[in-house]
Amino acid sequence: MPRITPARREANRAQIIAAARRCFARDGFHQTSMPDIATEAGVAVGAPYRYFTGKDELILEIAGEAFRLIFDPIRRIVDAAENVTAADLVEAAMTRVSGDEAADAAGNTVPVDELLRCAVQSWAELLRDEGLRQRANTGFERVRGRVADALRAGQRAGTVPAELDPDRGSRVVMALLHGFVLQRTAFGLEDTAGFAHEVRLALRDASVLKLNEDRRPDGG
Repeated sequence: MPRITPARREANRAQIIAAARRCFARDGFHQTSMPDIATEAGVAVGAPYRYFTGKDELILEIAGEAFRLIFDPIRRIVDAAENVTAADLVEAAMTRVSGDEAADAAGNTVPVDELLRCAVQSWAELLRDEGLRQRANTGFERVRGRVADALRAGQRAGTVPAELDPDRGSRVVMALLHGFVLQRTAFGLEDTAGFAHEVRLALRDASVLKLNEDRRPDGG
């Protein structure tokens, strides 16, 4: 039997991930079995085990992709600018998941709704699986640390209130993003542009506006 090429192997793996994502989004993690995933993918029952040890590994893969989709824009904006605001960080992540489709890490087109449904379900899994919770917490703290660094940079640039505690403020930003994902997925939030606009208004700080006005050459 000829050996499978790396390209073919990667395509097979992506096919199984896509099938699992559809099953999880439609039926939930616990109502989906590995044979269900194989059937959805149109492969032999044992084929998924050539790429994944089991369903938990698939859950990790798909949940990780969902959170990369949300948080990668934050990493990019932090790397690109030093005068960001808390609202900039929230809006950057929201914009990425406001459409119907997005690209995963491998460049494959994926339905955003499927990814976000899996993300919301994964939060419940953190309560029953300590290993999963620890892995998720590591990723959460990594992103939260970047957000806190961005807020500190914003304080130096005058775009973030000096009185804000960056570490606590980073949790506020993360909470807004998690709340947005939950509302978009479970509670029918469709006006993401309007949501982003209200986030900007809600996070606007009078002391920052006054500081920026005072820095203008004409004072007006």
